[in-house]
Amino acid sequence: MAVTTALPVAVIGAGPVGLAAAAHLVERGLEPLILEAGPTAGTAVEQWRHIRLFSPWQYNTDAAALRLLAATGWEAPEPTALPTGGELIDQYLTPLASLPAVASRLHTGARVVAVTRLGMDKTHSRNRDTTPFVVRVEHADGEVRDYQAAAVIDASGTWSTRNPLGTSGLPAAGETAAAAYVSSPLPDVLGRDRAAFAARTAVVVGAGHSAANTLINLSELAAEVPGTKIVWAIRGASAAKVYGGGDADGLAARGQLGSRLRALVKSGTVELHTGFGIASLAAAEGGAVTLTATDGRTLEADVVVPATGFRPNLDMLRELRLELDPGVEAPRELGPLIDPEFHSCGTVEPHGAKMLAHPEQDFYIVGMKSYGRAPTFLLATGYEQVRSVAAALAGDREAADTVQLELPETGVCSSDIGTSCDVPAATTANFGAEISGGCCGAPEPVLVGFPTGLAHGRSGGN
Repeated sequence: MAVTTALPVAVIGAGPVGLAAAAHLVERGLEPLILEAGPTAGTAVEQWRHIRLFSPWQYNTDAAALRLLAATGWEAPEPTALPTGGELIDQYLTPLASLPAVASRLHTGARVVAVTRLGMDKTHSRNRDTTPFVVRVEHADGEVRDYQAAAVIDASGTWSTRNPLGTSGLPAAGETAAAAYVSSPLPDVLGRDRAAFAARTAVVVGAGHSAANTLINLSELAAEVPGTKIVWAIRGASAAKVYGGGDADGLAARGQLGSRLRALVKSGTVELHTGFGIASLAAAEGGAVTLTATDGRTLEADVVVPATGFRPNLDMLRELRLELDPGVEAPRELGPLIDPEFHSCGTVEPHGAKMLAHPEQDFYIVGMKSYGRAPTFLLATGYEQVRSVAAALAGDREAADTVQLELPETGVCSSDIGTSCDVPAATTANFGAEISGGCCGAPEPVLVGFPTGLAHGRSGGN
């Protein structure tokens, strides 16, 4: 069903996928209203600008966005180079957001707090599909304003809602009170956040590649600053998934990451504690915090790094009629295809507007948030999602249903190198500029819409 009113299409989040959605809408002759919670486009990516992606530039840009940029004489980066988060912002997202076609529609400092239908809550059905959406926004200056929209594309990602440190999906006892001892999920321990970690004890919690990145960077810091102690706590009985396939890993950078971490643990530089499910956190003497495991073991830390993954913020969508998979909280049809208990890197079939649809007409969740709590997200998947959604909103059903993405075939990724495709490479390693193969031998477009613990990425800033 095509958008037939003069109202804009609200795009929540101005990260890579949100800006790509705007580019496709512009090409389709639809008016985007881009709402970004942060002060600039790509605010979430800014939080991990020090991290290098595993995937080269050729997989990290959107076709419609490139067409807009090309018209201005923009010079594309070397396709085979591995960008950092900062380079993704400086060389791609900022130039894209600065284009008149995008900048004129972009509102920064605009946090979406609710989406509903004009004059009706979710219990009302009559004329619902033809009633405009209302998007309530809190602006940085304190103003709260309602915007009407013909459709809504939620590309806000999951960066702002990390998983708790505790077990069973709940915060550990005392976790909220101990917030002052908990860092961001991917701290810049060699740069911006150095003072918080130098000559102190850090406990990194999580068994994903975000944890691996932080542990490796902490080892660099420990080599420079005596007294820096590194502790790694994971719930599982083994760290084998994080170590990955080593030389057999199709992504060379990721294989080197795991091999290097294994060596740090073996040498004692990183002190590994397995089977450590956190039951509680409590402030200790001397400005430290005590982490207590469910089996009674304890660890002392000056700072705790929560590399535990992410989950979607669904509170702002409470008045919409959603149909979500009960496990991973993705759109119901997509959920079984991305379940991390069964899904391997690159095995999700191409999908677009049809699979992303909800009972709420003309509302779509795209990008990392569309994967709910699942960790395996490819940025190229998000770009294909928004291409299809823009086509659907423009009434081009044939283009919307003809998904064009060809992901690499993979074989043993889930069992051999863990479930997270959405993982960055350590900035401190010298991995070179080319990748010869993908997850299990073919080129793999991996993105960190935002780096993960065992989960996540974040596509926008809301």
